Amino acid sequence: MRRIVVVGASMGGLRAAEQLRAAGFTGQLTVVGDEPYRPYNRPPLSKEVLASEVTHAAVAFRMRSSVEDVDWRLGMPVVSSDLAARWLTLLDGSTLAYDGLVVATGLRPRRLPLPGLEDRRHVVRTLDDATRLRASLAPGVRVVVIGAGFVGCEVAATARRLGAEVTVVCAAAEPLMTPLGPDLGAELRRRHEAEGVRFLLGRTVTAFSTGISSRTAADVVLSDGSAVAADVIIEAVGSTPCVSWLDGNGLDLSDGVLCDADLRVEGRPDIVAVGDVARFPNVRYDDVCRRVEHWSIPTDTARKAARTLLGVDAPPFVPLPSFWSDQYDMRIQSFGVPGLGADDIRVLEGDMTSECAVGYHRDGELVGVVLLGLASAIPRYRKLLMDATPASV
Repeated sequence: MRRIVVVGASMGGLRAAEQLRAAGFTGQLTVVGDEPYRPYNRPPLSKEVLASEVTHAAVAFRMRSSVEDVDWRLGMPVVSSDLAARWLTLLDGSTLAYDGLVVATGLRPRRLPLPGLEDRRHVVRTLDDATRLRASLAPGVRVVVIGAGFVGCEVAATARRLGAEVTVVCAAAEPLMTPLGPDLGAELRRRHEAEGVRFLLGRTVTAFSTGISSRTAADVVLSDGSAVAADVIIEAVGSTPCVSWLDGNGLDLSDGVLCDADLRVEGRPDIVAVGDVARFPNVRYDDVCRRVEHWSIPTDTARKAARTLLGVDAPPFVPLPSFWSDQYDMRIQSFGVPGLGADDIRVLEGDMTSECAVGYHRDGELVGVVLLGLASAIPRYRKLLMDATPASV
């Protein structure tokens, strides 16, 4: 291959470029990204960076010498593609030909399909998102967070620490219920409430309207007919894969980009996908294709995808997903896929009201562990899950 183009200049794109060089590719390497910034770390945007000064320097990844010669095309997204002709079209109308293609376009935040109050509504995905939100957060500001997943809970904690009055609206019975289960979700809610966060659970947002309360607040209207005053509204209602630029090529784009176990896109030898846009089977668990929105996945998938694209032998791809979340002085650390064991959740060690390890089991087998604190136990539980026999290889 003479030229490989990586579409997506976030962590997945950077790791792909690094791994292509590590696997022996010496040809032309181009990375195209829609943001004007070199790759940076996104998780701190809802936590420590949001709590202080939001700058690119605070989150930028170090550039290794192996990618010094990469051609970075930043601030100019790919808008369409002809995979049969191996041709990409950028927003300005320019085109790029390739011999090999890496799909690394990641996710974009979902937005509520409701009109109104756009000047007060925020998401947290990019550096510019965090910069805009940070300028709105101050003591006494009334913040409504819609959604109680990890981003919603992290932003709620950060806003509360900055002195804002925080209300979280969530359709589920507890925050983080889908990834962690009802008991751990209830415990995390208790900890947030102890910090002064208010939860309105089992409700959805039906409308935004100009408020009539003091300080010209906006009203977030809920499904039970009530309304919540808000100076700042944060939509944390999940993400959707950025795949529209691949439309018209006959791919299964129903949930990201469908790949095989080697991260090859639907059997095409010249295209691979990396990061949370890739839907692939992990034979550590089963043969079901899933997207994994965990911090470890861009690095793990890049290593495998680079070798697949270059035809370099590599062992079966059986990654152990992992992520962490910092909320106040609490660290949540997860290994494996807890969601696969949602019907059999057990406390393995400690107490939920302090520090603990919670195990998630499928058919009696441990498939995921979530730790509240217990930092010293992390290597032990990680090894336990790494040593588990894969479902198939």
